[in-house]
Amino acid sequence: MCATCGCSDSHHHHHHPQDDTSRLLQVEKDLLAKNDRYAEANRQWLAERGILALNLVASPGAGKTSLLVRTLRDLAAEAPFAVIEGDQQTSLDADRIQAAGAAAVQINTGKGCHLDAHQVGHALRDLDPAPGAAVMIENVGNLVCPAGFDLGEDGKVVVLSVTEGEDKPLKYPNMFHAARLMLLSKVDLLPHVDFDVQRCIAYARRINPDIEVVQVSAKTGEGLEDWYRWLRAMRETKTGKLAESA
Repeated sequence: MCATCGCSDSHHHHHHPQDDTSRLLQVEKDLLAKNDRYAEANRQWLAERGILALNLVASPGAGKTSLLVRTLRDLAAEAPFAVIEGDQQTSLDADRIQAAGAAAVQINTGKGCHLDAHQVGHALRDLDPAPGAAVMIENVGNLVCPAGFDLGEDGKVVVLSVTEGEDKPLKYPNMFHAARLMLLSKVDLLPHVDFDVQRCIAYARRINPDIEVVQVSAKTGEGLEDWYRWLRAMRETKTGKLAESA
């Protein structure tokens, strides 16, 4: 969380004896409360338009951009997509997304290690996605802070590659507890790495018994239809709610 990782401007100063734990906890509480207000505004804005928003979270290098590019290309004819890209620096990922044919807004967080709801709200209005669209939020590569910041999304999707340890769900429990879906990526590399798939899934479900799991490879296409089926169901639920309220 920001009170300990130093990504909040509130903590870019030297601590003096009077800066006790209770003061840090209050700053963190105020920060999250402010974020939650923006998140609720985003949630209402998205609901009024029947727009699905998913928050993709992962460690750096887990393959979420490659997976996202493949998804956008494969599903381009099914629904309008828009992407919010979060990185500390550069627009490289947004450039890749735009090359895949989707509208994208890049948010550079500088020293910040996650996107917040205020940033996402501005990006949504800049993108102005069509009613019924799907917005994919690719968060900064980090399994810590993004877990605690609601962006107004319909769900978090955590991407974990088989090139990482199968114990990641136990090491970063807050993220896996917050996620609706775990995409186990780069499964084409399983013959070449020491990774126990079933143990990883068991660890994830120890933290979050309700988490859904799909094994995918953006390179070979393995498992992508299961991911797309999940994505379609989420979008149909969101657009269905809009139709019911009309």
